[in-house]
Amino acid sequence: MDDLPISVMGSNFKLNGVIDDPLPGEEDSDSTETRIGISHVRSGSFHSRSGSTTPRNRQTSPTHSPRLAPSRFGSFDQFSGDVQHASSFSGLKLFGFPLNHSSQKFKIDKRAKKRAGTVWYQRKRIKGILFLILLVGLFFFVNWVMLLRLQEQNDRIQEHDDNTVNPGFSGNVSSSRISVQGKRKISRNKWPKGNYGRLLALAAHALAEGENKPEPKDLWQEPVVASSAWKPCADQRNWEPSERNIGYIMVTANGGMNQQRVAVCNAVVLARLLNSTLVVPRFMYSSVWKDVSQFSDIYQEDHFINYMTPDIHIVKELPDNLRSLDLEAIGSVVTDADIIKEAMPRFYLKNILPILIKNKVVHFLGFGNRLAFDPLSFELQRLRCRCNFHALRFVPKIQRTGALLLQRLRQKEGYPGPLDKHLVGSFIESTMKERKARSTKASRYLSVHLRFEIDMVAHSLCEFGGGKEEREELEAYRAVHFPALSLLQKTTKLPSPAELRSEGLCPLTPEEAVLMLAALGFKRKTKIFVAGSQIYGGNTRLTALTSLYPNLVTKEKLLSTTELEPFKNFSSQLAALDFIGCTAADAFAMTDSGSQLSSLVSGYRIYYGGGRMPTIRPNKRRLASIFSRNNTIEWRIFEIRVRKAVRQTKHILTRPRGRSVYRYPRCKECMCWTG
Repeated sequence: MDDLPISVMGSNFKLNGVIDDPLPGEEDSDSTETRIGISHVRSGSFHSRSGSTTPRNRQTSPTHSPRLAPSRFGSFDQFSGDVQHASSFSGLKLFGFPLNHSSQKFKIDKRAKKRAGTVWYQRKRIKGILFLILLVGLFFFVNWVMLLRLQEQNDRIQEHDDNTVNPGFSGNVSSSRISVQGKRKISRNKWPKGNYGRLLALAAHALAEGENKPEPKDLWQEPVVASSAWKPCADQRNWEPSERNIGYIMVTANGGMNQQRVAVCNAVVLARLLNSTLVVPRFMYSSVWKDVSQFSDIYQEDHFINYMTPDIHIVKELPDNLRSLDLEAIGSVVTDADIIKEAMPRFYLKNILPILIKNKVVHFLGFGNRLAFDPLSFELQRLRCRCNFHALRFVPKIQRTGALLLQRLRQKEGYPGPLDKHLVGSFIESTMKERKARSTKASRYLSVHLRFEIDMVAHSLCEFGGGKEEREELEAYRAVHFPALSLLQKTTKLPSPAELRSEGLCPLTPEEAVLMLAALGFKRKTKIFVAGSQIYGGNTRLTALTSLYPNLVTKEKLLSTTELEPFKNFSSQLAALDFIGCTAADAFAMTDSGSQLSSLVSGYRIYYGGGRMPTIRPNKRRLASIFSRNNTIEWRIFEIRVRKAVRQTKHILTRPRGRSVYRYPRCKECMCWTG
């Protein structure tokens, strides 16, 4: 078979003809006249083209002489007859040999028979190759169809009715399934939204079976080694302090501890932009947080002033001549309503700078996210990072308790974590139980921020399976704490809760969070530190978490009442303890990407983590699609899809334009690429 020049993918393979080697003595110019079409062979005789007096045929290699058998192309007598007819013309040549002696008939007849046999054998080989290609293609097609059917079958679980359906959580898988007493299939909406009794039972079973199985490798480490090539460098300064001082900037920041932190950093940039002196920011009392804490109750005031001195002038109080002014009367009070969200620098230069020049002071009341991230000059952006990652340090009271919290979280931990010195300062030694414990193997823990407090739940406009009672409670809360949103809800057609959930705009419930962790592969014995323990719905809402992961702890469980007494009724200071516990964790999982604490924690871990502090950022839109099939999806398929949805958010990327440098510090303004 090697003598036949046929290539399946090459140019020599033709469905309507056969390519042969030229006969000895034939010229290259005649090569086009030495092809035999299959359509000619099927006719049973050889015919020359119109206008040609020479029949076209060729012989294969002399060593290639297949056994001739009866063929559907016709009998060899017919070939003989054709040759006799051709030889009757005087002066003609056939295949280059003269037809002028008695032996020509026998030679021509023999050569024609061999040519017919060669054509038959070549056609047979072509058929064999075509059949083989068809067979291989059919094999792959059948496999593809079978895999597709198998996938559909795994996604479709046949469930049946029972007189006693228990949609609640149970640690036993059998108790969560519906016994087969009837043939009617259960509806997809049998269980209310947000209630995942069936999936929680499957998760419990999977965790019990997976005790001896290894965890996925990417749970406790960054997915890309190149992440360690980014190094902190926001502390590097390339400018001189501003010599001009045309006035004073006062800021009263609203929100909780994390919103206030962002406001402080933005105020520092604004003071430099307007060539003004910054008064140490103050914090507004919130009816939601109910905390009277001020800047000096949370951050080290002197360190803040001294560290930022090379960049801007900072004072603790206004001068006496300005303190007595009625700022509202002279038009120096600017509220959030006067400034659009994420306003450009040119807005402040055009609208605020004239007021500052005229009155020598401007008071920003409720200064939230009112400064855009882009476009901003390189040094102003770096100043933002310098303030957040270097200038703001917690006061010793918070650092001391935070160090105690880390010590109890790690238990056998002998070495301090890579972020401890930035979080607890000189109290880093207290994170170690004993000096001799330095050789002890590290005890890892996972931190989770459940942003499921009532303010977030009410503001989301979503529903979480509580029915009419839940809707009425959240509407009443919105009317008091978010009156503008409540009015908008009554006067404007807003997306339905189902539409919001499908778009990934609803915070994950505690049940959804624990299902995500179980699907990712965290073992049942994993120690989990939960921040934001004031969960909407109380401790009963945490039942799913504590049932699947009994080693779940909060700061209230790890610290005694006496140790927490100095922080009682100070929600921002308690939030600082959560910040320390989450940031120092071996792995951190957020449940709502819009949470300021989650954004600040993940950015801090990137900045100081050296590529060793992984963060789980769920794609809530994709998870919503997966959770919507909670009544039918198999656990194995659920695992695969959740892991894929989360893995896609763990890529090491530089900061996208317009996004927060506090959350995405991998940019030239905050960090330096050393790879």
